[in-house]
Amino acid sequence: LAECIDSTFVSYVGKFVGQFEEMTAQFTGAKYAVATSSGTAALHVALLLCGVKENDEVIAPALTFVATANAIAYCNAKPLFADSSIETLGLDLDKLEVFLSRETAKHSDGFSYNRNTGRRIKACVPMHTFGHPIDMPRLIALCDRYSIDVIEDSAESLGSFFNGQHTGTFGKIGVLSYNGNKTITTGGGGMILTNDEELAKRAKHITTTAKIPHPFEFEHDEVGFNYRMTNVNAAIGVAQMENIEMYLVNKRELANLYAQHFEGSDCQFFTERAHCRANYWLNVLILKNREHRDEFLATTNSNGVMTRPIWKLMNKLEMFKDAYAMNLDGAQWLEDRVVNIPSSVRK
Repeated sequence: LAECIDSTFVSYVGKFVGQFEEMTAQFTGAKYAVATSSGTAALHVALLLCGVKENDEVIAPALTFVATANAIAYCNAKPLFADSSIETLGLDLDKLEVFLSRETAKHSDGFSYNRNTGRRIKACVPMHTFGHPIDMPRLIALCDRYSIDVIEDSAESLGSFFNGQHTGTFGKIGVLSYNGNKTITTGGGGMILTNDEELAKRAKHITTTAKIPHPFEFEHDEVGFNYRMTNVNAAIGVAQMENIEMYLVNKRELANLYAQHFEGSDCQFFTERAHCRANYWLNVLILKNREHRDEFLATTNSNGVMTRPIWKLMNKLEMFKDAYAMNLDGAQWLEDRVVNIPSSVRK
């Protein structure tokens, strides 16, 4: 960070943005990484790169952080809210498969349309909730059958793997977040991951106000976005990436301590599933019911221990109340029971 400031290149020009992108690509196994100002910005651009248009539908879990649904709205598209699995905390693939087989129709343009709304389903945005991966190969195969692009919301899962492959590298595009509470942070920032060179070039172009390179002229060839990460933020990211393995080991040790502590209690500590290696970004307890959850939250917070519930379902929020939603029994079950407990790196 001191080197960055001394160089005077603190905005969008400087060596650390490229270095941070290279380190992230190498760590995740993605061919290309493009740094952005936030994870939400990365997700917005990813949707645009996949051709999401006004009034298209994008499948997303109803149980997610609001940024997932917001990015869909930025494209003037409509979220199509899907249920979550109690086993994985992510998209319920069994229910999604039933929905796609029964409630969609393929039109002559090759795309699948929601029979209930008449809208084209252009993309699917799974999320790896709290860093716990879902079965991406199965989801990719399912979406391919219905000509639906997959964009991985991997904002919470840097350092998580399914069958040895890093999250965010299965779909057409993946996104990461470096918000202040993430496994590593740049204060604020995000990353677009892809194995497609043309998509990576276009991502870099439109996140840099779509400016055509020139020594002094200001020429822009389309509406772009001021979404690039600054050199200062990237310098912090480079320093953080130098320590990422230590952070991941530390968080796994904390998760193991929690698992031992809660064993045999009426609080179920959520652990990684088969074929998964989770980063344990946020540690998860599943309580008996809504009443138990609320009592737990009240008791811990009143005693100076910060705990919080999982998010409210997106279709319950005012701005998304009219979005089409599948049956959400699993998501509601989780909303009633899931809490996060302190998950910081231990000193």
